[in-house]
Amino acid sequence: MNEEKCIAIAGYPVTRTTSPVLARYLRQTVKKERKVSLFFANTNFIVECRYLLGTMKSNSTTIVNDGIGLDIAAFLFRREKFTENLNGTNFIPYFFSGVQRPLRVFMLGAKPETLAKAVEHVQMALGQTVVGKCDGYTGLEHDHAELIDAINLSHAEVVLVALGNPIQEEWILLNRSKLHANVVIGVGALFEFWSGEKTRAPIFLQSIRLEWLYRLWLEPRRLIRRYTIDIIQFLIACQKHRGDRPNRSIRHATNLKV
Repeated sequence: MNEEKCIAIAGYPVTRTTSPVLARYLRQTVKKERKVSLFFANTNFIVECRYLLGTMKSNSTTIVNDGIGLDIAAFLFRREKFTENLNGTNFIPYFFSGVQRPLRVFMLGAKPETLAKAVEHVQMALGQTVVGKCDGYTGLEHDHAELIDAINLSHAEVVLVALGNPIQEEWILLNRSKLHANVVIGVGALFEFWSGEKTRAPIFLQSIRLEWLYRLWLEPRRLIRRYTIDIIQFLIACQKHRGDRPNRSIRHATNLKV
């Protein structure tokens, strides 16, 4: 796989790619039995995961842009532009829709009742085979080694981790080398959307990139800090690291040879 253009956002090498190319890359990763971790970087990710940045800079990690904040930062601090906005809520179903056969999926995170409904959605609506699950509460109280063994014994090809930033990223980076799965993805609140516990913004708001405002309106107490203090911290980090260059050892999805 050749290197492709990435944009340094607050020191993070964020790949500039599109849904079709990224999905093809992940499908080929499964087919060729390789390994990759995928993270969706929004402003909260940039702020909360900074202590993990050094570990993220590896050949098996791909970071893509999620949200208008990354677009604004790319223009203000780099005078560049991302090709497409990528978020897990839209991308994961797109990725699954193009596979030639159902993928073996392990789902980790969320409350037990939320997870159960999300599992049903992945199997019935998205047509994939869920080979195992573990909630993000009581399920994680057990020995992590047992969980890793359970995931490996399930022969999962894709692991979806919905523990929220930065817990899901830390868990993935800590355990990635032990996991046999080809693709491991941090998906945030995705299980809550799949279960129906949370609703997406109307299509119009999604199209004009204001879904964040809709979520803030629904959950002001939980999200107010993310869209005030964290935004300020995000912009400060972007300014501080505006001269950083992407780590050129990073491999990117956009030029994958298929």
